Amino acid sequence: MVVSRQTSTVSNYSKLVKASLIGSTVAGVAFGIYMQVMGMMPVLASMLGSESVVLGWTMHMMISWIFGLGYGAMTLLSSRYYVLGVLHGVIIWFIGPLLVMPVMMGMGPMIGEMFASAQLMSLLTHLAFSLILAAVFSRLMHKHA
Repeated sequence: MVVSRQTSTVSNYSKLVKASLIGSTVAGVAFGIYMQVMGMMPVLASMLGSESVVLGWTMHMMISWIFGLGYGAMTLLSSRYYVLGVLHGVIIWFIGPLLVMPVMMGMGPMIGEMFASAQLMSLLTHLAFSLILAAVFSRLMHKHA
């Protein structure tokens, strides 16, 4: 019986990781297309001293997967996927464009600019990313329930 419970737990975690990665891929591509249209991919690449659109996309998708796994971990605390999506969107907005990205670009944190229109638009896009992630995640987790 213990082996069965362990197998079930591993299977549940495997399903959660898979749903997180698929959801963050879908959300990452959708958000990435928006970023590409807005000319943001070279800005992402500039954090590594490049202007390569390919490097920008690579960084964006890697970040998307990391954030997706973070979202999946959050679902271990609650099954209210869309509420977690909103919370996740705010968290990744704060971490990404307000802290890490500007610091890596030598500008310092942008917390004082968080209510500027550009940052509020960034908040909306990060919320959209997380809600797309939540929608895909929810569908995959309930697919065979």
